[in-house]
Amino acid sequence: MFTGIIEAVGTVGAILQTQGDMKLYIRTGALDLSDVKLGDSIATNGVCLTAVELPGDGFWADVSRESLAHTRFNTLNVGDKVNLEKALMPTSRLGGHIVTGHVDGIGQVVERQADARSIRFVVEAPPELSRYIAAKGSITVDGVSLTVNSVEGRTFTLNVVPHTAQETLIDHYEPGTEVHLEVDLIARYLERLLTAPVKEESESNESGLTLAKLAEHGFMKR
Repeated sequence: MFTGIIEAVGTVGAILQTQGDMKLYIRTGALDLSDVKLGDSIATNGVCLTAVELPGDGFWADVSRESLAHTRFNTLNVGDKVNLEKALMPTSRLGGHIVTGHVDGIGQVVERQADARSIRFVVEAPPELSRYIAAKGSITVDGVSLTVNSVEGRTFTLNVVPHTAQETLIDHYEPGTEVHLEVDLIARYLERLLTAPVKEESESNESGLTLAKLAEHGFMKR
C-alpha cells in the first residue's frame, strides 16, 4: 500500500524485453534505499513494482504482460523520469489517501492553465472509470494523490500547488500527456457491494446493502 505522496523522481536506466514481458531498471536518485530489501514494493508512476535486484543506485523490477496491458510502460524510454514512492509502513503518516499501486486506466491531460500560483488541469478519464470519480474525492495520477475539484462527464479538474508540481512529473504535463489513473478504493468496493448478486430467495438478505437502504439512511437523494 502507498499514500500517493511522492518521495523522489527517478530515471529509467534500462529496459529489457524478455519473452513477451519487460525487465525495468530504475535509477532512484534521491530516494533512500537503505531500508529497502529484495521483494519490497516501490510505486513507479503509480504502478506497484517489486524490487528483484538492488545494485545500489536503483532497482530492477519485472513488469508482467498484465501490467504492460494496463499502463504506459510500453512507451517508456531510457532517460524518462518517473515518480517514486516506497511502500507504506505502519508508522508512516497517511498524508494522501490509501493507494494500492494497481492502475485502473490511462487518462489524458486535455487542458492546462495557470490558476494564481497553482496549475489547473483538466483530465479525461476512460469511459469505464468516470463513474468512480467524484468532486472533492481522491484520485491518483501517476502515483500522486490529488483532490478532484469538479467532474463533468468523463473529464475532471485538478488544482496542483507549486510544491507538488515541482517535486513530481506534473510540472511537465501538457495537453495530450497520458497519465496513469487509480480511482479511490472505497468507490470500487462500494460498487461491488451494490452490484453483487442477490442471495437466493430462500436465504435471508436483510443485512444486504441496497440503494433503498442507502436512501433510507440519508446517503442518497430519493
